[in-house]
Amino acid sequence: MSSFLPEFAFSQAAVRVRFAPGVRHDTGAEVERLGCRRAIIISTPGQVAMAHDLRTDMGEFAAGVLPLAQMHTPVPVTQEAMLQVGQMDGDCLVAIGGGSTIGLAKALSLRTGLPQIVLPTTYAGSEATPVLGQTEDGVKTTLTDARIQPQVILYDAELIRSLPVSTTVASALNAMAHAAEGLYARDRNPISTLLATEGLRAFRRALPDVCRNPRDLTARGETLYGAWLCGTVLGQVGMALHHKLCHVLGGSFGLPHAETHAVMLRYTIAFNATATGALLDPIREIFDDGDIGHALAIFADGVGAPRALRDLGMREADLAGAADLAMSSAYWNPRPLIRGEILGLLRSAWAGRTVAKAARAERQSQGQMAAVVRRRHR
Repeated sequence: MSSFLPEFAFSQAAVRVRFAPGVRHDTGAEVERLGCRRAIIISTPGQVAMAHDLRTDMGEFAAGVLPLAQMHTPVPVTQEAMLQVGQMDGDCLVAIGGGSTIGLAKALSLRTGLPQIVLPTTYAGSEATPVLGQTEDGVKTTLTDARIQPQVILYDAELIRSLPVSTTVASALNAMAHAAEGLYARDRNPISTLLATEGLRAFRRALPDVCRNPRDLTARGETLYGAWLCGTVLGQVGMALHHKLCHVLGGSFGLPHAETHAVMLRYTIAFNATATGALLDPIREIFDDGDIGHALAIFADGVGAPRALRDLGMREADLAGAADLAMSSAYWNPRPLIRGEILGLLRSAWAGRTVAKAARAERQSQGQMAAVVRRRHR
């Protein structure tokens, strides 16, 4: 069936994207192509060795390494990095890493105007978006600005062939969440739907192969392809409940970003499936299962994804507070948001219930709420 809509808008920033094993060795040439001289290389402390290898490879095109990136892009870390950027002789930024590294590069670019080249080492997809999520005083917020969009993306499968399978799986499901929510986004368009569908299909096909043989460069390349497509969707349309909950759980309760997405995906998409009709049919077709929650759960379990928020360090006592934050400044969502239902969803995800059990728990919760309402009106 065609994805045509009678009315839609589509816009895409000018971004140069290259796929090839070993393409990282062309980073210096890409700096020169941008009309720049020397790049400041951004990484996390844990990936500083990789950053220094890239610096050696880039030679005269490298100004130095800034290994300060942290998860959820804390504003104080960005401010500290700004001080060091001012002391380095660089006229562009090169980010090598995952979402944390790319987030810091975006935050610095927003404040300095320096262009960005990104070499992703996970599947987060942030590199394909003009979106920045940053955390301050325990609250994670997002902003969208064309100045945040990296100018060049270099996808090198060799950079991720040693990525642990557990990290690979969590990061891939994070990317898949962008596409899944993009299918029912309020501002979706035919192109975003095509990108989302192809991105999900790439992960469905290649991620199990990566889990079986993590050093398979062809499978790794296809999962990077999926990440690019899903990330591009994230940059095209607004997200909904799934991303709001993950931002709350990560920004306010310190849960790891990708793993939180991996846990929540089966629950949030199943929750919204009741209000989206045929919009989620691509997922049903790709996974050959009419039950969205079941399809995503079987796939996630098959690749060894985490299943419960409690396993990520979430305290049961904090679930009510998370539900309150989710209802505050809530994102648009295709299904109306009711605090009791959101709390029920979080409780299911905390316990790691199967989707079927979660659905029964939700129906019981709704029945209890209805009984309370009836008693109040007697």
